[in-house]
Amino acid sequence: MRNSWSAGWGCAQSLAREGAQFVMTYYGEREENDVKKLAAKLPEGSVPLIEPCNLLDPEQIAALHEKVAATFGTLDFVVHSVAFAKGLDGRMIDVSGPDFDISLQSSTYTLIAAAKAAEPLMTNGGSIVTLSYLGGVRVVPNYNTAGIAKAALESTVRYLAHDLGAQNIRVNAISAGPMKTLSAMGIKGFRDILKSIASAAPLHHNTEITEVGDTCAFFVSDWSRGTTGDVLYVDSGYHILGIPDYGNNSGG
Repeated sequence: MRNSWSAGWGCAQSLAREGAQFVMTYYGEREENDVKKLAAKLPEGSVPLIEPCNLLDPEQIAALHEKVAATFGTLDFVVHSVAFAKGLDGRMIDVSGPDFDISLQSSTYTLIAAAKAAEPLMTNGGSIVTLSYLGGVRVVPNYNTAGIAKAALESTVRYLAHDLGAQNIRVNAISAGPMKTLSAMGIKGFRDILKSIASAAPLHHNTEITEVGDTCAFFVSDWSRGTTGDVLYVDSGYHILGIPDYGNNSGG
């Protein structure tokens, strides 16, 4: 989680509203103050721990989960809201090896790292939720390595669901529509993407972080206890379209 525009913040608000207690994590010192300010807006007692966690740093992962074990004893859910990619602009064929590697490590492998650390603490079963995007299954201009990483992420969800099902640990993904997050605003032409999707999507509006948050609350609750290895779209229905219908379907 980075700021009040992030999907992770939408998840945190919904989970806190439903009475959950959880840890909020941040990547580095630059994000720490913002995350602490957000935590202060949630109901008292919702966030007993606020800790750093770079999911590519095994020592930080271990330190975090030691504190989680000491504070909670067991762990019921993990929300993986992590993504970073380089090599977005231009042609995919021109992407460098290092840019490809860091995109896959940051956006995809971090889910595996989070699941592996959480598994020993999920002694009563649990739920792991990650965030994806349509660019993992369709071509989105200037998304490139991020799209490849999302495709790998969704495949990882299925393999982890298979691995962890025997322990009653469920793994699912939310494929959210474009939102005005800090990272998304760095994608070339993103404002035009928002306008076109709001015009064409069956529900005629862009995805809001609160919609993603409520879906996350469903996935970590017992209401989704029979669902694992799945990708649920929260994108105003845009993913069902073969050819976008810009403005022709008024809904009247």
